[in-house]
Amino acid sequence: MAKYVYFFGDGKAEGSAQMKSLLGGKGANLAEMTNLGIPVPPGFTISTEACIHFYKNNEQYPEGLIEEIESNLKRLEGLLKKGFGDGNNPLLVSVRSGAAVSMPGMMDTILNLGLNENTVKGLINKSKNERFAYDSYRRFIQMFSDVVLGVEHEFFEKLIEGNKKSLKVKLDTELNKEALKELVISYKKLVKEKKGFDFPDDPRKQLKMAINSVFESWNNQRAITYRNLHNMPHDLGTAVNVQAMVFGNMGNTSGTGVCFTRDPATGENKFYGEYLMNAQGEDVVAGIRTPQTIEHLKLDMPDNYGELVKIYQKLEKHYKDMQDLEFTIEEGKLYLLQTRTGARTAMAAVKIAVDMVNEGLIDKNTALLRIKPEQLDQLLHPTIDPKEKLNVIAKGLPASPGAAVGKVVFNSQKAIEVGQKGGKVILVRRETSPEDVGGMAESQGILTATGGMTSHAAVVGRGMGKCCVVGCNDLAIREGEGLFSVNGVIVKENDVITLNGTTGEVILGAATLIEPQLTGEFKVLIGWADSIRRLAIRTNADTPYDAKVARDFGAEGIGLCRTEHMFFGADRIPIVRRMIVADNKEDRQKELDKLLPMQKSDFKGIFKVMENLPVTIRLLDPPLHEFLPNTDEEIKKMAKDLSVDVRVLKDKVNSLHEFNPMLGHRGCRLGITYPEIYEMQVQAIFEAACELAKEGQYIIPEVMIPLVGHINELKFTKDSVIKVAERTMSKYGVKLEYMIGTMIEVPRAAITADEIAKEAEFFSFGTNDLTQMTFGFSRDDAGKFLPFYIANGILERDPFVAIDQAGVGQLIKIAVQKGRSVRPKLKVGICGEHGGEPQSVEFCHKVGLDYVSCSPFRVPIARLAASHAVLKEKA
Repeated sequence: MAKYVYFFGDGKAEGSAQMKSLLGGKGANLAEMTNLGIPVPPGFTISTEACIHFYKNNEQYPEGLIEEIESNLKRLEGLLKKGFGDGNNPLLVSVRSGAAVSMPGMMDTILNLGLNENTVKGLINKSKNERFAYDSYRRFIQMFSDVVLGVEHEFFEKLIEGNKKSLKVKLDTELNKEALKELVISYKKLVKEKKGFDFPDDPRKQLKMAINSVFESWNNQRAITYRNLHNMPHDLGTAVNVQAMVFGNMGNTSGTGVCFTRDPATGENKFYGEYLMNAQGEDVVAGIRTPQTIEHLKLDMPDNYGELVKIYQKLEKHYKDMQDLEFTIEEGKLYLLQTRTGARTAMAAVKIAVDMVNEGLIDKNTALLRIKPEQLDQLLHPTIDPKEKLNVIAKGLPASPGAAVGKVVFNSQKAIEVGQKGGKVILVRRETSPEDVGGMAESQGILTATGGMTSHAAVVGRGMGKCCVVGCNDLAIREGEGLFSVNGVIVKENDVITLNGTTGEVILGAATLIEPQLTGEFKVLIGWADSIRRLAIRTNADTPYDAKVARDFGAEGIGLCRTEHMFFGADRIPIVRRMIVADNKEDRQKELDKLLPMQKSDFKGIFKVMENLPVTIRLLDPPLHEFLPNTDEEIKKMAKDLSVDVRVLKDKVNSLHEFNPMLGHRGCRLGITYPEIYEMQVQAIFEAACELAKEGQYIIPEVMIPLVGHINELKFTKDSVIKVAERTMSKYGVKLEYMIGTMIEVPRAAITADEIAKEAEFFSFGTNDLTQMTFGFSRDDAGKFLPFYIANGILERDPFVAIDQAGVGQLIKIAVQKGRSVRPKLKVGICGEHGGEPQSVEFCHKVGLDYVSCSPFRVPIARLAASHAVLKEKA
């Protein structure tokens, strides 16, 4: 028969730290500490397999589980010479959940289980302390009722507050035994009133209900949400730990505390924690009493403090990682109730990893794997103080990490006006367009009602390093009235809000922000990562500023420079618009001639920053209508600015309208129908490169032709690029090394990559569009339904965030194999937003890409993720 229950106690255990998947983290570590000879109250762990069976079999226990629980209870009774439910010498237990991975949101702890009107007398008899016994009893009723029966904690708090008020005392510890007896009676009445039945008195019934509650908590909404946020599987189940009680509330020689073997905020190698005398575990975190720092225990109980120091040092050395410990002192005797890998800030994680290498505890590879790449976001962006109480009014998609505080504005012009005067604003839009770039740059953060993780706001926000929340569908924006409403709350222009771009939360008011810090340890760690990784890391950058930020973060070139963003400057957009509305090639060329020196200046600035590194420049990609106004009012203004008849302009705007612009007249299709546009851009690229080359700089231009789906599209455009490039180099008397390649973003291009590779010298996967076209999802509209897909398990992850390896990933794999079958040294990279997502980076490594390209602030994340890919491959 299968074994479901594992005992620990008396210096030996049936489990170990290696059995986390079966015993959960808590149970495995209790077993390990027992085997190490550390004082741990004895008990037993019900395995995760029992929980999995419980869910697969209509919430029924597996055969033999009840008998195993009973057998282990008897073993516990024999070891401690106490009886579960015994009125003379009662055994009391705690019940705790314990998944394989630490998971906030699971069932809270229940202490003192086994108490009733009979056993409380036995506890008084054994302890000779009536106040302690009734304090334990009222705590048990409150915890069990809250956690198992669903009677909210606050109802009990009202009763205890009323009791303290009537006795004119402030602290729970000042309540006398009569007051505590009264509370037990009041608590039971409350349960009967709220639930319609008496509080359960039978200890075995209490235990079964508590075990069921632990199992059920695995699938409560908090736990499901946490697993979704952290990409954890839903089928692991949780273990249940049943452990003999030790009491920290027996008087002034008893206490309880929580401590860390290093400072979890800074990583400093010092003992860190808090404790309370005459208290049980939940008192330390409840905030009812102010705990003492752990150093103060040296004064209260020096012998226990010395023993605790030896134990923490032993555990950290044994686990080779910073530990989070819970302890209880019962009448002068120390017990450890838990050890686990301690949660820490990103700054602390980096410092601890580097320090432990220097201390000889771990090697460099282990140190690298200790840091999750996505944690580095905390080091690169401001974050909200975790101690802050927040008024969250809405939630959208976390498009660009960090946090931002500012006054609400509803249009880019206002953002620019306020921002340039030093004001801090949050730009709130239904959606953003390229025209909003100026306002976005001046804003602290961006909030949109629509759009997905690769919408304009998301992509540009990440590129700028701006906090950004998109797809907040509950947002009703009434720009004309200067307000938005959400979930019954009205927020007006100039009201202050806070955005959390890491969680997607919209917060009313100004939260306290913690500024990021890059330490010397960070540079050491990222240097180790660089020595291991194979993938090169480039950046997506459209300005010299972005390019410099990325290079400072370690970028090894530009994988995507979007030329369209350069067209929206105040001095350029009128010229671009005149070019678009021109009726003939001659008039178009006049305007393009005006744009040429501007584009050349842009490219020179970027080339200078990226000297000696490759720069991939994508020729114009978006459809022309994106540069034109939409509303009648905007059209009238533009007609006046351009001295064009309003009707003529309206006709032009209407003629450029497309039912599905993302599949329309854009990319290489523009370059084929209006070759003069691409010719101007290529001339600007090569004039800039040639001029700098003559100054002695080494420039590596790579011209990328977008949206190719057929070999003939590439041939046509490539021929034109070569002609202009050669003509320009001849004019300057300079010979440059340059490459011409294409974006693979149309599924047909991936399938026919062997054909396309005959002409293309490099491939760059535009995974935003490739995902859009493979799934048939509009990336700007997918935010309306993708959250439901994730919540209901239709998709594990948003495919615009992490590469869909089974679908889109297979197209990438096919394209790489086919392309290199024709051109073995074909350079292949990725320039979609997936280039900075750790799982996607690992996939790119596996399929043999040469580089990934991502927004500047994701460069360090990609560098670390690329090293993880190598280390996991070796494992």
